[in-house]
Amino acid sequence: MQNKSVTFWLFLTPVLLSLSLVVIVPLLLGVFYSFTNWDGLTFTQFVGFENYIQIFQNDSFINALWFTTKFTIACVILLNITGLGLALLVTRNLKSKNFLRTVFFMPNLIGGLILGFIWQFIFINVFDFVGRMLGQEWLLGWLSNETTGFWGLVILMVWQMAGYIMIIYIAYLESVPQELVEASEIDGATSFQKLRYVIFPLVRPAFTVSMFLTLSNSFKIYDQNLSLTNGGPYDSTQMLAMDIVRTAFESNQMALGEAKAVIFFLIVAAIALTQVYYNKKREVEV
Repeated sequence: MQNKSVTFWLFLTPVLLSLSLVVIVPLLLGVFYSFTNWDGLTFTQFVGFENYIQIFQNDSFINALWFTTKFTIACVILLNITGLGLALLVTRNLKSKNFLRTVFFMPNLIGGLILGFIWQFIFINVFDFVGRMLGQEWLLGWLSNETTGFWGLVILMVWQMAGYIMIIYIAYLESVPQELVEASEIDGATSFQKLRYVIFPLVRPAFTVSMFLTLSNSFKIYDQNLSLTNGGPYDSTQMLAMDIVRTAFESNQMALGEAKAVIFFLIVAAIALTQVYYNKKREVEV
């Protein structure tokens, strides 16, 4: 038993050391520097909660928080609906289901920056060409205002992550006992009734996992925001991660940027953990 314990800690120590150096130590240092006037190299005094007070007097942070919240709500809903729909499609008896799984998952393999530039070309050039050809004015001027910039980011995010969420739902859908599905069919259940009363309760853990991933990833988005709209026009599509980066590295207000990052971390952690707790509770009730 002692040999097993020593071996266990020998294997675990490098992981714990790496986690501490890469995650825990930077997090603690960031919290510490947020209470100072740190400029990226040194600090001369503690300023208490001055940086945190300044955050909520800053319109750019409030606007970025509101825009990120709207974006996250839209993405969580659309990603889970799309991912579940694709999963239901490719778990049917289709000859091309393996091919479709590959096609739907492929956008997730492309980097966010590249996707942003691809969709920027589509929204600005392709939409404009199609809009002029068909006389559809709503296709003209995409990414030129907050509304089209918002939906452009949502479309990009859904297109990129839907295949990944689909894989999670597929894993749970394929673990549903077919005996229960067949029994419901014998009892005369319709397709909708099978989904609602048999399949959905059994795949509820997939909703917990998928909602956590979509929630956290939507809040933390940066590279797609940078390459698609760069926060424009006039910072109207600037999200929280971009606001933090610009505060720290463009305005050279490192301590204020750290304070914003701490607030950002607390918001994402609180919402994500609350969502997991609520969904886990619902799983137990089911």
